[in-house]
Amino acid sequence: MRRYLIFAALAPLLGGFWLLLTTTVQAGYWSHPPSLSEAEKLLAVFARTLQYSYLFGILPALMLGAVDDILFHVRRIGWVVRMLIVGAIGFVAAEFLYGSRGADTGVTQFILYGLVGFIPGTVASWLSHEVIAEPVTA
Repeated sequence: MRRYLIFAALAPLLGGFWLLLTTTVQAGYWSHPPSLSEAEKLLAVFARTLQYSYLFGILPALMLGAVDDILFHVRRIGWVVRMLIVGAIGFVAAEFLYGSRGADTGVTQFILYGLVGFIPGTVASWLSHEVIAEPVTA
């Protein structure tokens, strides 16, 4: 149960921030060295849109948590491999959902939108590994 709470609390937060950062990069907002006022604007927009990040991100986060839970019970898979598998699934899912946004196409857009799912998936999987103890074999 703690695994799902970790994924539900952390993944929409990180994913929403990374999605906002990706869209600002794709729009050309960070084409010059950012100033402190621009960073404040970014954080203000993030604070205002955080509720929508949780609204639309809680279900995909719980789905990644379920994948992590299933892989947790496969004894031959170590925690690092499990973390990378969950991150790769998050990368593919986020790229599939967000990759066709906007007029830009290319490697940069592919990687940036894929990282929207990879970063929250790997961080939440790593944190669930740190918090939840491995089962003891008899």
